[in-house]
Amino acid sequence: MDFKQLKALVTVVEVGSVTRAAELLHLVQPAVTRQIKALEQELGVPLFERTRQGMRPTEAGATVAERARRALTELDRARAEVAPARGVVTGIVTLGLLESTAGLLAEPLTSAVLRDHPGIELRLQTAYSGHLRRWLDEGDLDLSLLYNLTSSPSLTVMPVVRELLWVLAPPSAGLDPARPVSFTRVAENPVVLPSPGHGLRSLIDTAARQAGADLTPSVQTNSMQLQKRLVLAGHGWTVLPGVGIAEDIAAGVLSGAPVCEPEVWRSIVVATPRPGRVPPAVDVVARELIHQIGRAVADGRWPSAEPLAGTGEA
Repeated sequence: MDFKQLKALVTVVEVGSVTRAAELLHLVQPAVTRQIKALEQELGVPLFERTRQGMRPTEAGATVAERARRALTELDRARAEVAPARGVVTGIVTLGLLESTAGLLAEPLTSAVLRDHPGIELRLQTAYSGHLRRWLDEGDLDLSLLYNLTSSPSLTVMPVVRELLWVLAPPSAGLDPARPVSFTRVAENPVVLPSPGHGLRSLIDTAARQAGADLTPSVQTNSMQLQKRLVLAGHGWTVLPGVGIAEDIAAGVLSGAPVCEPEVWRSIVVATPRPGRVPPAVDVVARELIHQIGRAVADGRWPSAEPLAGTGEA
């Protein structure tokens, strides 16, 4: 098993075609086919099913490809780290951003990293906290924003900010950001809710029980953008973090206000894997991420947010 075989395997899985993989790898098609066959012979299992639609990985092929992809990524990182000029930080950093924070943080963070550390290759992934936590534990992320995590045996956690949840409604509802809305009033309307099992849904359900409010979901979804679109289309109100709806409210696209009775807070942390050393490039990106969060809170661009330890300007 060698580097070229693993690269061929991963590329064919990604594109579903030996011909296309050969083009991307700058090889002739028989060379890619030989590498795949050699790998199958060494492992003693078929890695692909040849179908009319292309090359479909078997269960074994998908498993090996997943491991190979991680191994190749680690080799890329090592290559980037061991060949820098003196005093220059280089490397590949894969960062997870909560979907609700991506619009606020992704662009200024990317601009700052590229300006000050052009040797760092930044890879951004967005998802909900549960997905990001799993990717972090599995080694697919170097660091990530998560929420409502106080400690973990596998992760180093730094709290950076906490924020109120807001209720979001169509403009016709006339919600005022300066006048919080009780959960009882939220429950008087159909609501668009995050799917069950989602961390945000747990916060909402807990608050509703505390208020004695019976929420009636008109629809449930795992997408924040869909929640907002469905509210705009008149299918109900919803509850979301203020950071994810600030631009919509400022533009008058939707109306919103903080939730009260009870207030619902979520805390956001920067998490990194606990085992092993933190590469310099990861440390640089973590510091810049914390700095950008601090600036957003201090400038008032993060509604109803309070800084926690380590946010610099905040």
